[in-house]
Amino acid sequence: MVPDGYYYGLPLVGAGILVAWLTSPLWAVPAFLLAAFFLWFFRDPERRIPDTPGTIVSPADGAVTAVSPVTVDGLQRTRISIFLNVFNVHVNRSPISGTIRDIHYQRGKFMNAMNAVSADKNEHNTVTVEGEGQTVVFKQIAGLLARRIVFDKKVGDRVQRGQRVGLIKFGSRVDVVLDASARVQIKIGDHVKGGSSVLAYLPVNADQPVTAGGTTKRQGER
Repeated sequence: MVPDGYYYGLPLVGAGILVAWLTSPLWAVPAFLLAAFFLWFFRDPERRIPDTPGTIVSPADGAVTAVSPVTVDGLQRTRISIFLNVFNVHVNRSPISGTIRDIHYQRGKFMNAMNAVSADKNEHNTVTVEGEGQTVVFKQIAGLLARRIVFDKKVGDRVQRGQRVGLIKFGSRVDVVLDASARVQIKIGDHVKGGSSVLAYLPVNADQPVTAGGTTKRQGER
């Protein structure tokens, strides 16, 4: 469980006990239910991470709401959008193994994350990861209820595919921007799990070291 679950949940448990002692156990039920919700919401299940080189895994749990071409700095890219409702696991994971090259946090609005313009207008955190001869950008986007984006890494940090890197609290959206050469494996309406669901495969530069299962090796080596 993410520590935030205890931060929100335990005070409510204490409040429920106090209310039950001062009044009646029935009056404490709302506090206990809310505490149970927070403890459940901040769950952090283990996931089996694919180890095939070039694999792009989902950075979040949720429903795929868009798979579309976009132009970034004059180059064609593919953008995959994932919507997280309040019932999804909200821990975010790195889509690839590599080095974090850039982090850009932008203040903004808190519109419904399903809105097409929320990716640019809402408060968001954009992370660029470079590895396996490719560069992948993923964006944590605040939603109507999400009021805090958490990212635990810094520029220069090395991350593994599927490694936990942060979370977005209470409903949100995550976008992944890939090279146009990516072989997309999902479609709109699919439900994905952070760290374990494969979004796409990217060609791996044979001259680049690749990381599989935590071991660094060159493609073709056994």
